[in-house]
Amino acid sequence: MTLKSLLYLPCVLCFPWLSSAADPALLKSEFIYDTGPYPQIHATTIVETPTGLVSAWFGGTREKDPDVGIWVSRQVDGKWTTSVEVANGVQHMLTDGTVVRHPTWNPVLFQPKDGPLMLFYKAGPTPQTWWGMLTTSTDGGQTWEQPRRLPEGILGPVKNKPVQLPDGSILCPTSEESPEKDPVAKQDVWTAHFELTRDLGKTWERTKPLHDGIQIQAIQPSILFLGGDKLLALGRSRQDKVFEIRSEDGGKTWGEMKLGTLPNNNSGTDAVTLKDGTHLIIYNHIGGTPGKWGGKRTPLNIAASKDGRTWQAALVLETDPGEYSYPSIIQTSDGLVHVTYTWKRQKVKHAVIDPSKLTLRDFVDGQWPE
Repeated sequence: MTLKSLLYLPCVLCFPWLSSAADPALLKSEFIYDTGPYPQIHATTIVETPTGLVSAWFGGTREKDPDVGIWVSRQVDGKWTTSVEVANGVQHMLTDGTVVRHPTWNPVLFQPKDGPLMLFYKAGPTPQTWWGMLTTSTDGGQTWEQPRRLPEGILGPVKNKPVQLPDGSILCPTSEESPEKDPVAKQDVWTAHFELTRDLGKTWERTKPLHDGIQIQAIQPSILFLGGDKLLALGRSRQDKVFEIRSEDGGKTWGEMKLGTLPNNNSGTDAVTLKDGTHLIIYNHIGGTPGKWGGKRTPLNIAASKDGRTWQAALVLETDPGEYSYPSIIQTSDGLVHVTYTWKRQKVKHAVIDPSKLTLRDFVDGQWPE
């Protein structure tokens, strides 16, 4: 093939990272790494610090395997650094030299307005038996303090980022997957609750479970700001819809949990309120598969809302067969939106979006518009 003929190739063939860039709102789509020392990854998180972007995920042989640790990469001069394991589930060594180690799960990065960068994660054999862990960094994620276990009964944010309230307290959206079984469905009971710290994780308060975990089985909330003291939390459910629950008093009390209008495939979502008050949710716009765990984890979509009630289609990030899941979404100080997500359990995908260029379209009978 000659140089002249190359000039006439479609740009997506010359530059495959532009394959989704037909939408002008999608400024960049890239992998944070090409290869890593982990066959599988999952549960990405991203945050903006004073020194730049930081992302984390859990990686190891497979989810639930004891070698799964928490890995961190930083963006320096526009490039992502080689990931470093900053936490793992090593517990102790037996007298015969055997190392007792559990898997780690669901890292969540959060940068308070004043204070160190916080990295929450879970450790333990299963989601039914895990416990909350916290480590901090004072240099934008380059080095980390010795991780510490959170108080008994406190998990920290279970998948999605906390929010900082006007008084400086940090409100964490969290949930529990109880080993107790629903007597009808014979499934473990899923309940959402919220945890609050006023002193950067030293002491904690928590709500009780906000629903029975049976009629609506819900986990992994995200928190949106509706104006004043009004909050909206929404996230994953087993009922084929994104769940919603509202607070009128800044998270002190919460109303009735309901199912919203957006589909959910029993997979994680995330959401953020932008500076202009627009709400964005990143999720798979597809329901579950009856009789099976969850459903397909493709496509991966972003929807937008002005009021937290009516949602419109905004952007499609992935459509090919495969798993695109457990996303994280933030808005950075320059107004751009950054997302990360699991790409086929093999890599971490990072995308940059200009929210001012999103074209919003109405759903048609709940279907994504063509």
